[in-house]
Amino acid sequence: MNQLVKAHPDNPSVRTIKLAVKHLRQGDVIVYPTDSTYALGCNIGNKSALDRIRRIRQLGDRHNFTLVCSDLSALAVYAQVPNSAYRIIKAHTPGPYTFILKATPEVPRRLMHPKRKTIGLRVPDHGVAQALLAELGEPVMSTSLILPGDGRPLSDIDEIRDRIGKLVDLVIDGGACGIEPTTMVDLVEGTPELLRQGKGDRSPFV
Repeated sequence: MNQLVKAHPDNPSVRTIKLAVKHLRQGDVIVYPTDSTYALGCNIGNKSALDRIRRIRQLGDRHNFTLVCSDLSALAVYAQVPNSAYRIIKAHTPGPYTFILKATPEVPRRLMHPKRKTIGLRVPDHGVAQALLAELGEPVMSTSLILPGDGRPLSDIDEIRDRIGKLVDLVIDGGACGIEPTTMVDLVEGTPELLRQGKGDRSPFV
């Protein structure tokens, strides 16, 4: 059974955040809250942790993984961002949006879409996620906690532990979390293309 820790959604304890970062750095898989849904996360360079997340969600090689970042400073490191795309991203972060962009060589190939060589990037507006990212000092590889066959993400901590308790190493209980994934926008060409309507406002992209 995994380890469960509680965290205040706006002001999580330093001890809790340091514990979560320790798990990430040693190659573990964690569940943590964001401003859209609970998410599965791992260190971006750890192949075995990524493979575990693929198995939990039964994801194929065409899935667009997301790098969850603390702010826009990571964009130029991990993605090719046209000026028009940067203005759009800046206007909608932090918030419940995932932006699909061409990946740079800093992104491990196993995280990219195999043909398009793209990666999802997002900056969450959530106290626990932001504290985690600040302590870690780099993005977290993430995907929404939607299990195979489910129509919505898991949001109840007891259900999360019952269903995947043996498959992850740490669950951060940040209280009530949403059941809408992020709004996903393709910005590869600089012009926005709405790929998925989620929690964020879609009107700027249609």
